[in-house]
Amino acid sequence: MIVLLDNGHGGLINGEYTTPGKRKDWGNAGIIYEGEFNRAIVAGIVEQLTLLKIPYVNIAPEYRDVRLETRVNRANKYPAGKSFYLSIHSNAGGGHGSEIFTSPGNTKSDKIATIFGEAYRNEFPNRKLRTDFSDGDLDKERRFYVLTKTKIPAILTESFFMDNFEEFKDILNTREGRQKIVDYHVKAIVRTKAEIFGE
Repeated sequence: MIVLLDNGHGGLINGEYTTPGKRKDWGNAGIIYEGEFNRAIVAGIVEQLTLLKIPYVNIAPEYRDVRLETRVNRANKYPAGKSFYLSIHSNAGGGHGSEIFTSPGNTKSDKIATIFGEAYRNEFPNRKLRTDFSDGDLDKERRFYVLTKTKIPAILTESFFMDNFEEFKDILNTREGRQKIVDYHVKAIVRTKAEIFGE
């Protein structure tokens, strides 16, 4: 199994953020750039997958904001039966908690999303997982480009809300909080490897 890691949006280049918006300035408390956060989480995942000898590819290693079409084209070069796409994000919009998205329909992606949801709940038992059980499983379904255009199973995780000050100061902007986010993703990847791909 190969994990295709997608750190959403752009990063910081020479101190300048490369994606319009996708940030929250909390004044003296600090500022969060979603693209920087996404890259930090992917870097943590990469470190652990390397130690675990689980194959991975960073789909968008650049710090510039790589086009969605480019990300998907890179992902679609990998075999559908031996890989899955994991897009890492943090949310905004005034809510709280975390979400896991797949494309509409009942696919292998839904089973992977369920594993990620269960790993999240184990790592963050006192934090909300925003779910939609209308189709029988916990993931939310949307027609996000990277979910509908990839030819392989694909999920997108939204870890907490940048514009929720409590989640920012206690989780997103702390070493401990980020590590727990990394850990839940890695534990889910290990389970996915065993239970979905039979490795």
